[in-house]
Amino acid sequence: MRAKFLRWLRPLLFVAGGMLAGYLYYRFVGCASGSCAITSNPINSMLYMGLMGGILSLAFQKERTGR
Repeated sequence: MRAKFLRWLRPLLFVAGGMLAGYLYYRFVGCASGSCAITSNPINSMLYMGLMGGILSLAFQKERTGR
């Protein structure tokens, strides 16, 4: 059980960090006119950056050897 939790910990942290970054980007940079597809809505921004965080976590995943 603990090994399964540790396996998913890194991707979950990357996704959560991406979602936080997405919200902060929306809040401080955003799109004033509302015509931007991603940054005009906080949910869209958070989901997009969360997805990017998940993909980025795959880049930093350690190679498994053995089994």
